[in-house]
Amino acid sequence: MTDATVSTPVPATGLEPAPEPASSSRAQKRKARKNAAKDPKRKITWDRVWAQRALLAMSVPLLLYQILFKYVPVYGWAIAFQHYKPGRGSIWNQQWVGLENFHNLFTGVNGERFRQVVVNTMGQSVLTLIVGTFGAIVLALLLNEVKNLPFKRIMQNITYMPHFLSWVIVASLASVALSLPSSGGFINQGLMNLHIVDEPVLFLTQPNYFWEIVAGTNLWKELGWNTILYLAAITAIDPGLYEAAEVDGAGRYRKMFSITLPSIRPTIVVLLIINSGWILSTNFELPYFLGNGLVSEKSETIDVFVLRYGYQLGNYSLAVVAGIFKTIVAVILVGSANLAAKRLNQETLV
Repeated sequence: MTDATVSTPVPATGLEPAPEPASSSRAQKRKARKNAAKDPKRKITWDRVWAQRALLAMSVPLLLYQILFKYVPVYGWAIAFQHYKPGRGSIWNQQWVGLENFHNLFTGVNGERFRQVVVNTMGQSVLTLIVGTFGAIVLALLLNEVKNLPFKRIMQNITYMPHFLSWVIVASLASVALSLPSSGGFINQGLMNLHIVDEPVLFLTQPNYFWEIVAGTNLWKELGWNTILYLAAITAIDPGLYEAAEVDGAGRYRKMFSITLPSIRPTIVVLLIINSGWILSTNFELPYFLGNGLVSEKSETIDVFVLRYGYQLGNYSLAVVAGIFKTIVAVILVGSANLAAKRLNQETLV
């Protein structure tokens, strides 16, 4: 007869850890998630303010500048609702006319001309934005592929230089370049040498060419300067991505379209959102200096219109109404562009 070993329960002595209920582990996980959700960096305390007192003191002059030159002048919008005459004294001693100035600008005597001016402004700005953005991205991609550093620096300096020229000089250079060959118009001379045209073209007297002239001149002046942000975004790309792609057999063009462009896409989107707010604030100098009576139907922008029919004629109320219109449209465009980028799951400002 064999002895069978019978296991007997060992009484608890109180030293063994008690089994933890499953509910307590779930509670701890929820508590950990709550603690993780609370970002202590977002809490503003007096200790943190005092620790950052040097940075806050440095920001005070900039804050005062913004308040003094950006927000204080907003009270001048009251002129838009008045028949403003400087000789009457204070801005509050003027004749109030309600929305009469808005009616005169949009649907009154100047209504048809102002609507054409808005179309001209948007046409020049959108074309300049598209050409400038595309050109800057292409130049940044090409400069990124240059491996000879001295040559790359020389090319960057050459493309940056026009940015430091005043628009008056740029307009004069553009006027000479587009003139007749006898007056130094090398563009006409080149087109004739290539047998594209048989006789010189008077570009600055034909309205259909004016928007392209403005976009091309802006491209020449700001092309190199606009590539700075894109080159900075490209330098932030992880080199390991290029190495992995090269191991997989990707060439230069494949790495450019599959790594570089997707990596700088957030920068492109943010810059487009910011620039959308300047659609109605196109460059003033080029339309003013290059425009003339023969091309006024395509060259006149909102700023030129305000100068000619507002300030020069003493109609300051009309000028303020145009400024309010530009501000409201800019806010709507930036907000719409930001919302569209958010709907498309792209980088946004807010």
